[in-house]
Amino acid sequence: MDPSEFDYELPEERIAQEPLEDRAASRMLVVYRNERRFEDRLFREFPEFLAPGDCLVLNDSRVFPARLFGHRKGVHAHPLGKNNPRLRENLSGRVEVLLLRPHPDDGREWEALVRPGRKMRTGEIIRFEDGVEAEIVARGEYGERTLRFNRESGLLEEFEKIGHIPLPPYIRRPDGPEDRERYQTLFAREKGSAAAPTAGLHFTPGILERVKEAGAEIAFVTLHVGLGTFQPLHEEQLRSGRLHAEFYRIGPEEAAGMRAARRLVAVGTTAVRTIETAGLEAGSGQTDLFIRPGFVFRHTGAMLTNFHLPRTSLLMLVSAFGGRELILGAYRHAVREKYRFYSYGDCMLIL
Repeated sequence: MDPSEFDYELPEERIAQEPLEDRAASRMLVVYRNERRFEDRLFREFPEFLAPGDCLVLNDSRVFPARLFGHRKGVHAHPLGKNNPRLRENLSGRVEVLLLRPHPDDGREWEALVRPGRKMRTGEIIRFEDGVEAEIVARGEYGERTLRFNRESGLLEEFEKIGHIPLPPYIRRPDGPEDRERYQTLFAREKGSAAAPTAGLHFTPGILERVKEAGAEIAFVTLHVGLGTFQPLHEEQLRSGRLHAEFYRIGPEEAAGMRAARRLVAVGTTAVRTIETAGLEAGSGQTDLFIRPGFVFRHTGAMLTNFHLPRTSLLMLVSAFGGRELILGAYRHAVREKYRFYSYGDCMLIL
């Protein structure tokens, strides 16, 4: 499958740089798959599309301050050899680290993206604030690095102090204190994502209450957003049909509630991948499921999602659910009608 088939033109000014003051004030493009049409609505109207027997599936993963800034710990070798006591150190070269996920068996090790990538080889040491250091101990097949930190106890607390909220690169401004709250769903609980499950950003307590008043149930699943959100598609992934693995979990009560539902309305591509991977059974694991046109959806009945970048696995997933031509037509309509795009932008409901 050629990623160029999932392309569209987007003026840069249509990329939302700031969130709306009111989470629920976004526009919502409603796509009707069977009728092959779409219409402009408001997100406040979302509960009107729900009915008794529906179950709204929300991803409760919480974004942590996963972007760290540090410096290389450079070593100048003495001519007599590396072990000479006259070796001297200096701090040089700013380094940016995006933490993706911890090693399942070693709390000191984390998978990460590192910039500048070419200079950061195995054995390099990065110094951060508060005496935190990390050594690059391995390199992955897609450019990611494995970092081993100089401590394990209290590491997440340190990230909270020295880290930054990992706003996507298309948001061309530094993160601010307000992003710690706003780049987070109101129901975020399980810390572990390097990016927000953005379809959930629109929900307010009032909207969730109206969901219940419509007779719909709510179920929470967890999928920690990782490398698949940041990396472009590679040839190997297109051939194998597998993405970079991400952690997911479904609790027993949530699984039972979803199995009892007439229709599952998944909020975000992460919720879709979780339920299509787990088959509505309780448990946890790693999913590398790559959903693209031709995929047979077993559980997803409707989907609320934000607008996605061109040529990405996320746009392929949405196209698999709604049909490529219909979805790309809806995207072109959204561009013409000046919708706000991407993480802090508007949303699309596919029925």
